[in-house]
Amino acid sequence: MGTFPEAKARLLDDIFVCKKCKTKVRATTLRVLKGEVRCRNNTCRSKALRPMRKK
Repeated sequence: MGTFPEAKARLLDDIFVCKKCKTKVRATTLRVLKGEVRCRNNTCRSKALRPMRKK
């Protein structure tokens, strides 16, 4: 079974993971690089995000 670009974009593009609590956040790359996006977890609220790993 093959993959198609639409599914790959929906599952992996513009999704970031918090480095501290591993929560997933959907945001654009530019907003993450500017520092406008934070983790949504109330106890964490970290700006340290990384792109989701592509398996």
